[in-house]
Amino acid sequence: MYRYDEFDHAFVKARVEEFTDQVQRRLSGELTEDEFKPLRLMNGVYLQLHAYMLRIAIPYGTLSPRQLRKLAHIARTYDKGYGHFTTRQNLQFHWPKLTDIPRILEELAEVEMHAIQTSGNCIRNVTADHFAGAAADEVADPRPYAEILRQWSSLHPEFTYLPRKFKIAVTGAERDRAAIEVHDIGLHLKKNADGELGFAVFVGGGLGRTPMIAKKIRDFLPEEDLLSYVTAILRVYNLNGRRDNKYKARIKILVHETGTEELKAAVEEEFAALRESELKLPEADIRAIEAYFAPPRLKARPEGDAVVAGAVQKSPAFARWVARNATTHRNPDYACVTVSLKGIGEVPGDASDDQMDAIADIAERYGNDEIRVSHEQNLILPHVARADLPAVHAALVEIGLATANAGLVTDIIACPGLDYCALANARSIPVAQEISQRFASPERQEAIGDLQIKISGCINACGHHHVGHIGILGVEKKGAELYQVTLGGSAREGSTIGEIIGRGFGPDEIAGAVETIVETYLSHREGQEETFLAAYRRLGAAPFKEALYGHEARAA
Repeated sequence: MYRYDEFDHAFVKARVEEFTDQVQRRLSGELTEDEFKPLRLMNGVYLQLHAYMLRIAIPYGTLSPRQLRKLAHIARTYDKGYGHFTTRQNLQFHWPKLTDIPRILEELAEVEMHAIQTSGNCIRNVTADHFAGAAADEVADPRPYAEILRQWSSLHPEFTYLPRKFKIAVTGAERDRAAIEVHDIGLHLKKNADGELGFAVFVGGGLGRTPMIAKKIRDFLPEEDLLSYVTAILRVYNLNGRRDNKYKARIKILVHETGTEELKAAVEEEFAALRESELKLPEADIRAIEAYFAPPRLKARPEGDAVVAGAVQKSPAFARWVARNATTHRNPDYACVTVSLKGIGEVPGDASDDQMDAIADIAERYGNDEIRVSHEQNLILPHVARADLPAVHAALVEIGLATANAGLVTDIIACPGLDYCALANARSIPVAQEISQRFASPERQEAIGDLQIKISGCINACGHHHVGHIGILGVEKKGAELYQVTLGGSAREGSTIGEIIGRGFGPDEIAGAVETIVETYLSHREGQEETFLAAYRRLGAAPFKEALYGHEARAA
């Protein structure tokens, strides 16, 4: 993983000192809350319902055991003993005191971490495929390019005050595991016919109040032109994006109102002027950053298949876990392990300080010193020998993180919702907990198969509900919580926005409605291999509407 150089250390240290001064001025009354707000947001500090929240950047989701232990220490020392991993591959602490935040930032800097640009109208944390550098279907590791973008964008003077927040995601595999088509810029690393590396470029994706799928404006951009082209996109957006209405300020609205071809022409014109500038990436610089991400030297472990086969025979729980939570690695002796933060009845994305410490230990002992955060709110051990999978499973059982549900109905994405967030209209966490309890049976989950449920507590869509196979949006109606359901969304390649199925459901109805939807799918699918998403695309909404609302229509 990337290691800070002298400049990086000085850069982060100066930022911590600057924000420490700003906090002191706020506490003394020299700064009003309105004056302090843009300063704290640029340093990842939100004011939520009950306390401040600190959002910590985890660039492209990569962590070392040392860094994860530091996050555990901060949770234990300055918060309530846990952290919340988000769909932006970040970590949030929901209960820090403002007086403690400067010290937290100092401690983060000790392990080469920070909270810069995790909020505000700027370029946010650059995200990537959580199996990067390990996936069997990968063309090239996207993380060096994500790191180049991070270095370029940090406190970029031209793009510090954009019309609205700006999010970039990069993937380097055939399968899109980074949801690039629902980002402001999505980059798909690929090779052209001559074997040269470059990017397909997507622009104008995003969820929230007006969900849209990004449009491809370049099928192949040479790697050396990455910064020139991204700069061109941001300049066009910065100059033409709306600043009169924050609900229409994202680049997706500019793409929609301008038209894809016209916007592409403007970007290409700006790019032509920039292409031969100092933004062109020298190959030596690309390869130097790439060297930080050299794959670990993995020892040959050919005994893995026999060890796993024996463990599967002895333990049905291990058999389920290895089938769902161990993914094919490019080295056949190894696997990528998903550590589910979606235990039955637990809060999606939460991990305690003790659990974080234990995962750091497991990563050191069995995982070649790497941990990843997925945008699906789980943790990943990307390089685990198959022969060590029984030991890893046993260690996860001890800390309550061996739930075998990756990709299943209980692997629910959920934002913090009204339990924490000042913007939320409804609670997300209790809904996720009840749904997971309804489908607690491992046998039932396996019978249902791949199914993604995503829950947001407000229209800002931090839970990505628009692209859930089953999406749930909490709204407020006449002072009460109401949950709207969408079906058929997907954040994979060829992303789709889910369709609103009908009227909303009350807090005591929504879990039952989800169960009805699932049972309707099971009764209509063509064989056990047909997934929920495939069945919905074949059947359309009609049978689900009938199951949910048919009695109402007939009664009327």
